[in-house]
Amino acid sequence: MDLTRLVAEAILSAAANAVVAMDPDGIIRVWNPSAERIFGHRAAEALGQSLDLIIPERLRARHWEGFRRVMASGESHYGAGDLLSVPGLRKDGQRISLEFTIVPLKYEQGQMHGLAAVMRDVTSRFEEIRRLKQKLAEATAHPSPH
Repeated sequence: MDLTRLVAEAILSAAANAVVAMDPDGIIRVWNPSAERIFGHRAAEALGQSLDLIIPERLRARHWEGFRRVMASGESHYGAGDLLSVPGLRKDGQRISLEFTIVPLKYEQGQMHGLAAVMRDVTSRFEEIRRLKQKLAEATAHPSPH
């Protein structure tokens, strides 16, 4: 095995973030250990499945429209390294908040081979922000007499 492949496999295995790669049809081809932890699906359950596995049903049509556009054009309206925020779906049905970056996977000739997403679960941070906003709204609505 060459060094580049060895490094890539080590990074995928040790990464704190989920790394999920899909082919041009949106079928999951890479599912690292952090994806297992975040989404609750073992690699054996996720590999070969549609990305719908982790997309809430109400968002699927919009997701696939964008996915097909990127696969056809090779371009995304999100710049390289842009951090996107979306809801995700765990195996147990729990909704989670995700931040992620997409990485187009292209052959040397430039045609699309698939997409990879590097994702992290930010649910606790989103919930804390929501609680703080609620407290602020309550404090503003009912100012203290001081």
